[in-house]
Amino acid sequence: MFSRRTVMAGIAAAPLSTLSIKPLFAAGFPERPIHLIVPFAAGGNADIVGRIAGNVLGQGLGGTVVIEDRAGAGGSLGAEYVAHAAPDGYSLLVGSNGPLTVNPFVQAHLGYDPLKDFAAVGLTSYVPHALIMSNKVAAKTLGDVIAASKKTPLNIATSGVGSASHMTLARLNATTGANFTHVPYRGGGALMPDLISGSVDGALTEFSTALPLHQGGKAHIVAIAATHHSKLAPDIPTFDEGGVKGFTAQSYIGIVAPAKTPPDVVARLQEALAKGLAQGSPAAERIVSLGSELATPEQMTSKGFAEFIRTDYEAMRQAAQVAGIKPE
Repeated sequence: MFSRRTVMAGIAAAPLSTLSIKPLFAAGFPERPIHLIVPFAAGGNADIVGRIAGNVLGQGLGGTVVIEDRAGAGGSLGAEYVAHAAPDGYSLLVGSNGPLTVNPFVQAHLGYDPLKDFAAVGLTSYVPHALIMSNKVAAKTLGDVIAASKKTPLNIATSGVGSASHMTLARLNATTGANFTHVPYRGGGALMPDLISGSVDGALTEFSTALPLHQGGKAHIVAIAATHHSKLAPDIPTFDEGGVKGFTAQSYIGIVAPAKTPPDVVARLQEALAKGLAQGSPAAERIVSLGSELATPEQMTSKGFAEFIRTDYEAMRQAAQVAGIKPE
């Protein structure tokens, strides 16, 4: 008779993927609370969408999902924690550009390998980046903001060193010759008070984070890094319309588990996530109302999200080269 340990040792769970295998351990899963780690401070896009995803998982699995914010190092601290956690499905990561596909090209000493140390569960959504300026800044258009920065440097906040918005800001500087000084925070939500007060001139952040301030008149978005206008704010021009041709950028949110998590457990998690985020569901409508776009059904699968991560990883490698960014 094979012991549980022997069976576990015989499973080669491929990183960022799942295998088609007869369920072995998921019958009673979950038997205790699942901890979903958000690697950024509370209030940003990752935290908000992560909490929606956590609620969906809890309802779909009939268990408890505890959200933990472990911010720091552009998401690397939380990602490293999950990468080295027990691969049993009880420690999950709200995965996004920063820890999964940007940090390898901006941080020299990561404590994990994003392509080898995680098993993809599913992508939830993605949201374009936006440049939002303090009301103390007179410039109201993207062109005027860029021109103003060339006369006097403007301080632009992002959600942290190694975050997706940091990479976008670096690309914007390299593409336009703008003189934007990077001011890193511990998350998109953390920078909002300083943007409102004018302590920073502006922020390059997720559209979903910036939109409430724009709509409330507390700051003004000058451009959205998307191919089309948002239905939630059709008056906001794209970067392309603002003169930075073809410039797009987005943040994505998905769920990953430690590599070697039993494939049937990953499958249970993926099924609960996809069912809870089906088109028209309350959770899906909530995400869309924030300014995000839902992932496709294929991207909500383990295989689809794994492929998405690998594609974005290579895109970020090229973006780092274009922006002249080297790991530090």
